[in-house]
Amino acid sequence: MSTEKQMICINCPVGCRMKVVLSGGQVCKVSGNQCRRGEEFAGQEAVEPKRVLTCLMRVEGKTKPFSVKTSAPVPKRLLFACAEEIFSHPVSQEKLPIHIGDVILADVSGSGADIISTQEVC
Repeated sequence: MSTEKQMICINCPVGCRMKVVLSGGQVCKVSGNQCRRGEEFAGQEAVEPKRVLTCLMRVEGKTKPFSVKTSAPVPKRLLFACAEEIFSHPVSQEKLPIHIGDVILADVSGSGADIISTQEVC
């Protein structure tokens, strides 16, 4: 039995309205996309949606948090677990300074993605 999913591509400003036909959990057909990126996005989104997580992380003893993100998109089903892990592991003062691109947490919530700093912290 096949199922259909409707979606709007978020890979570029065009915002193509696409239809994905699935059978047995596999993508059979994608229509409505204007480029290859849309087809790839629709296939991934229909089977297991992924997103890059961006959030703030604390440093022990400091009031101002700093920004971090995942090094790669993670499954949407893991976003809250990743955020909880980030919030429950403040960075110790001994690890300062932190530079843009430094890995703060490796393999967050078993997602395969690392948490990396997106700003300098002294």
